Amino acid sequence: MRIDKWLCAARVFKSRTIATDACAAGHVRLNGDHCKAHAPLRVGDQVHANTEGGHRVLVVLGLAEKRLSAPLARLLYEDHSPPPPPGPRGGPIGRRDRGAGRPTKREGRLIRGLRGKG
Repeated sequence: MRIDKWLCAARVFKSRTIATDACAAGHVRLNGDHCKAHAPLRVGDQVHANTEGGHRVLVVLGLAEKRLSAPLARLLYEDHSPPPPPGPRGGPIGRRDRGAGRPTKREGRLIRGLRGKG
């Protein structure tokens, strides 16, 4: 089975096109080697993928041609991903305490500046 199809079926990437582009860009490794989208995938293979959510390390337990529901997709792999790094000061940048109200214009500009969005 093609690795791009499996990455989509296992819900590692949102679409097959994104999975194919990730393979072409070198963001996906199969058993330690960079692979193309058409690389054959077998049960027991180890897949390293750099996704938007971070680095994922997966061991293939099953194969599927079509995109599955999330609970069924989790049965296709065993996740050996490292835990995500802790956020700065224990939380996301710009997070407000619950009930603190809406930020003022000045606070909004400061938050956007911290996030790097202008």
